[in-house]
Amino acid sequence: MQATLQKIIHVDMDCFYAAIEIRDNPSLAGKPVAVGGLSPRSVLCTCNYEARKYGVHSAMPTTKAYRLCPDLIVLPVEMAKYKAASQRIQQIFHEFTDLVEPLSLDEAYLDVTDSPHFNGSATLIAKAIQARIFAVENLTASAGVAPNKFLAKIASAWQKPNGLFVIRPHEIAEFIKVLPVEKLHGVGRVTAQKLHALGFKTCADLQTQSLIKLTNRFGKLGQTLYEQCHGVDHRIVNPHRERKSVSVENTFNYDLKNPAEHEQAIIELHQKLAYRLQTINEVRPIKNQFVKIKFNDFTTVSAETKSGESNLDSYQKLFLEAYTKIRKPIRLLGLGVSFSKALLTNDFQQQELFVN
Repeated sequence: MQATLQKIIHVDMDCFYAAIEIRDNPSLAGKPVAVGGLSPRSVLCTCNYEARKYGVHSAMPTTKAYRLCPDLIVLPVEMAKYKAASQRIQQIFHEFTDLVEPLSLDEAYLDVTDSPHFNGSATLIAKAIQARIFAVENLTASAGVAPNKFLAKIASAWQKPNGLFVIRPHEIAEFIKVLPVEKLHGVGRVTAQKLHALGFKTCADLQTQSLIKLTNRFGKLGQTLYEQCHGVDHRIVNPHRERKSVSVENTFNYDLKNPAEHEQAIIELHQKLAYRLQTINEVRPIKNQFVKIKFNDFTTVSAETKSGESNLDSYQKLFLEAYTKIRKPIRLLGLGVSFSKALLTNDFQQQELFVN
């Protein structure tokens, strides 16, 4: 068990972009609403809870969302408005602590270990933050309180929307035992399937495995799994973290073997990357695009090119450049961009991230 007296709050705004649009247009209340691209190749940034009842979710292609929910109202992205709201919310965070680590426009970690507010009660601070956000922005936020970042992030999603969930140090052991492995950081759909196939459904199941066994089976992820299944997370809240790149990848349920599958996978990953780029907090000029391919024999190749945007055609060319070196069935595919060090100036025009 991690010996720490840290008090970490994770604040996550509830369907942030959609909530702002509904706040500004009350006639949308109670209707399924999403925010995202409107063209056939676009994806959704977010949607409200009425839309989620139909299976609609963020990063979903807009065309698929309409099939699931024909009455869905999709609104264009108003990024300047969302960033302005995010900045005001960040100011509220700093009223309680200087140790704020934004993860995106709509979520952040706060270390309130040494905060003088409310006699140091992280729970009362979290409640006060939620109340301030609602008073200033007329928006709801969910919050999680825990001794580390991993548990705080899980807690913030435990009672959404507009919820507050607290995991106290003496509660970690019991809480973590029943936590599904899908909740662990780094465990996606494919990894979850592998864990289930091995008989690991909860953290209690993983706790039966030694660190050596998990690292032999899962590599670097094995150490993360070992620590998390015991409720351990050594990361600190870093107010000065600089994002160097953004990427998305997919490990496929079956190996991709033909050009049509390759093309479709690239299009879907590019859509997901567009969503990620829309939601990151600190926008920097893009300097490179890159592609990563892992073949069925676990050989990995990559390709990179200078670029000022996330361009689908360039990703397809990069893919061919990397793929033709080996030409084997593909197990994993990833796309990404890296950023230059200079922050965007007001004169820099952000590239349109949704494919037209």
